[in-house]
Amino acid sequence: MRSGTKVAIVGGVFLVAAGGVGYGAYSVVSGGTGDGTDLTSASAPKRTGPPGADEVERTTQDFLAAWAKGDARAAGELTDNAAAARPALSAYRDEAHISEVKLTPGTAAGATVPFTADATVTYKGKSKSFSYASELTVVRGQTSGKALVDWEPSVLHPDLKDGETLRAGESSAPPVRAVDRNGTELTKEKYPSLGPVLDALRAKYGEQAGGTPGVELTVGSPGGEAPARTVLTLAKGKPGELPTTLDADVQAAAETAVKQHSEASVAAVKPSTGEILAIANNRADGYNAAALGKQAPGSTMKIVTAAMLLEKGLTGADRRAECPRTVLYQGRSFHNLDNFEIPDGTFATSFARSCNTAFIKLIDDTKDDAALPRTAREVFGLGLDNWQTGITTADGTVPEVTGGEAAAQYIGQGAIEMNALNMASVTATARAGTFKQPVIVPQSLDGRQLATATRSLSPSVHSQLLGMMRQTATASWGTGTEAMASVGGDKGAKTGSAEVDGQGKSNSWFAGFSDDVAAAASVESGGHGGDAAGPLVAAVLRAG
Repeated sequence: MRSGTKVAIVGGVFLVAAGGVGYGAYSVVSGGTGDGTDLTSASAPKRTGPPGADEVERTTQDFLAAWAKGDARAAGELTDNAAAARPALSAYRDEAHISEVKLTPGTAAGATVPFTADATVTYKGKSKSFSYASELTVVRGQTSGKALVDWEPSVLHPDLKDGETLRAGESSAPPVRAVDRNGTELTKEKYPSLGPVLDALRAKYGEQAGGTPGVELTVGSPGGEAPARTVLTLAKGKPGELPTTLDADVQAAAETAVKQHSEASVAAVKPSTGEILAIANNRADGYNAAALGKQAPGSTMKIVTAAMLLEKGLTGADRRAECPRTVLYQGRSFHNLDNFEIPDGTFATSFARSCNTAFIKLIDDTKDDAALPRTAREVFGLGLDNWQTGITTADGTVPEVTGGEAAAQYIGQGAIEMNALNMASVTATARAGTFKQPVIVPQSLDGRQLATATRSLSPSVHSQLLGMMRQTATASWGTGTEAMASVGGDKGAKTGSAEVDGQGKSNSWFAGFSDDVAAAASVESGGHGGDAAGPLVAAVLRAG
């Protein structure tokens, strides 16, 4: 070891420190090839198999020491992707302005080693300590046979993803103090899944809200669509107050509800105005799937399909509708859950029990494969790609297709793409009879042009659709009755299960309304809509 450098091993944990500035000692042979190959020992036999404990310890020690010293080249050569690691390590030092780095490894679990980082971020006279935990994994280099750090951006910091870097500087947008419809402050700490929403609102409305920027360490990708995420605040800016349409009580209920399942999302909308009351997700990746997701919504789409069939006069809520166990359409077979049938039921009963075959059997009568996409656009505002909610959203897609694919869309399968916000909006339109584009900040804030639908539901169709949704939520045979039992007021619902290729269990969807609140939820691999997504919607409706 170099003079002045100490390596202490205490309780199986080694700590590398040097010279009072936290730099580590490292032993890297110069003349590497960029993939960890040591040219000075080319004659040595190449090792195979998983790295041993001694290799894991030595590689970890050398990598952390080189990183702590600020030697991006040397640290990069100790990874299995030096070309990606070197610039990232350089940016850590030069763009993030992180210095006085001390890296303390913990006890290895096989080839994975946790460690803590303690450092200082300094930018234009502003300085602050910076501490966090991360981990690395040591693997065998395929070409060299050397033990190398398996390079991932998250090694540098757990919030980093591919293409992202840490950067210190004046914030790109002033901070905002976002408040709900009643003036209650909305923070990431109290409402964690609002994080990406609040970041997006800050990026778009920070200057308009009247704040002044601070100095921050952020995570983001250059030129990326997603706003940078604040990791550390060196100097606070002055926040401007930003009004939103969210309701703190409904948001709190949504936050609690989604925690029941992993990969769960829920959104709530006020049918009379389109105001978004809540958006919440429980996802490991932090993705705002409630507003940006694109998945088939299953039988919740039958709200739109039923409206189209009723508008065309091809059926009626009280008219007899065939619901066999299975039906064949243009070579594609469709069946009901557990192959149930309704021998002599009405269309309302088929809707409430979510009979797929009753809907498929009516396709030929439409004589128009574009009928469903057209109704989705003209009545429900889907697929317009021009929603101006105040944040970026995926606005739903109902493409024009033919044959068996068109049939699949009738029951919410195939190429249809929706998210919880889209289906909450569909439910709100069914409740009010007219599409109101969802908004999360008032239109008066910036005068933006909101999306509009070209027509409303006729009074007759509106009345029949509401009646069928009410039966789904209240009748003994309704698939949504159990989930909606705790919800009061004038209520209606629609359940959905969306089968996904290669996925053992279908995605769970549920849409419902109570008085002037509409909500929808999805749970990946949640199964039947009433079982997983239903209780999430019910919890949100009770809070509204």
